[in-house]
Amino acid sequence: MMGSWGMGGFGMIFMMIFWVLAIVGLVFLIKWLVQGTIGQKGKVDDNSSNAIDILKKRYASGEIDKAEFESRKRDLAD
Repeated sequence: MMGSWGMGGFGMIFMMIFWVLAIVGLVFLIKWLVQGTIGQKGKVDDNSSNAIDILKKRYASGEIDKAEFESRKRDLAD
């Protein structure tokens, strides 16, 4: 009699599945963290371009005059 030696071949299969899932999870975690830090820098640029777009719309609708448009555009560029 062999006795109680675990799950036989299933233990090896489950161990391989575990390590594959662990490595894939680690890769996705690293990718998510890297994209998160890069994405935050991109969001700042997106917000400033959105501010320029809003400023252009306000100027086009006549809500602000040219002098105010130029002044605020310079402020946003800084």
